Amino acid sequence: MKIYKKRWIQSGTALICSLAIVLSVFPSFADDDISSLEGQTSTLQDELEGINEEILSLSEEISTNEMQIEILNGEIARTSDALAEAEENEDKQYEDMKARIKYMYEHGNATLLEMLFSAENMTDFLNKADFIENLSEYDRSALDNLKDVHQQIGDQKKTLEIQQDSLTELQADLNSRRTELQARAEATSTDLADVQARLEQAKAEEAARQAAQETISSGGVIDASTDDITLLAAILQCEARQDYDSLLAVATVIMNRVESPRFPNSISGVIYAQGQFEPVWTGRLNAVLKAGPTDLSFRVAQDAVNGARLAAVADCYFFLYAGSTDRPGVNIGGNLFFQSW
Repeated sequence: MKIYKKRWIQSGTALICSLAIVLSVFPSFADDDISSLEGQTSTLQDELEGINEEILSLSEEISTNEMQIEILNGEIARTSDALAEAEENEDKQYEDMKARIKYMYEHGNATLLEMLFSAENMTDFLNKADFIENLSEYDRSALDNLKDVHQQIGDQKKTLEIQQDSLTELQADLNSRRTELQARAEATSTDLADVQARLEQAKAEEAARQAAQETISSGGVIDASTDDITLLAAILQCEARQDYDSLLAVATVIMNRVESPRFPNSISGVIYAQGQFEPVWTGRLNAVLKAGPTDLSFRVAQDAVNGARLAAVADCYFFLYAGSTDRPGVNIGGNLFFQSW
């Protein structure tokens, strides 16, 4: 069988091409991409841990502030009660003074004079004079004292209320900061989950790429036209599931036939050989050609032409639907592959 190879291609060049095709089988995430995602994950985890520590510290500060506000509220209540009592005493003292002043006004100075002149001697007279003076002095002094107490209690209450306002404002600020931190924690958790998901996907695809490299072997490079590649892509789409290994398994069989003297030595010759591929005579192949093969089918066809082979079926020349036969062979994507009838 004539194999369409360029005789002038050196073996080293062919090997490089084959390796390039094998590495292009699956989309790969480079190691630095995975490392980058791992770095992002570590950074976000550290950031989230720091935020949670801030929230914990802030919660303790809020709790302490709430306790101080509660204590201060108690002191304000106590001071308010003392102020009310002082105001009551002040009012009582004031009422007593008004009663005495009213009595003096109604009875005039005669009463005082009578009190003075009723003295039995000079000593008694002086004592009564002192009494009258002291009485007025007592009223003034008592009232002044009550006013001082009232002022002190009022000032204390005002100071406590200022402190209360300050603590309440601080509490509002602390609660606002906690809300912001919780929002940051939630956003960071969302970002972390997204990066972790992307990291897991990258690792899975990298593992799949490495697995694919282990299961794909290098075959001969086939000289094929665009029409040949389109025809190959169409028959692959008809005969295999739309996943890389299933498509490449069928492509491997066709490439094996092209390279074998037992079969026609071209892609079209193998595909259109009488009675070999059901989609040819049922019209399914023409329908796919008319609509155009999928991108994945084209990609596998191009890879196969460039030398990609599925190692598991590298020595197979035939395949059947696995559900229709009990032959021994290799099951790939629902097709059973074997060497000979």
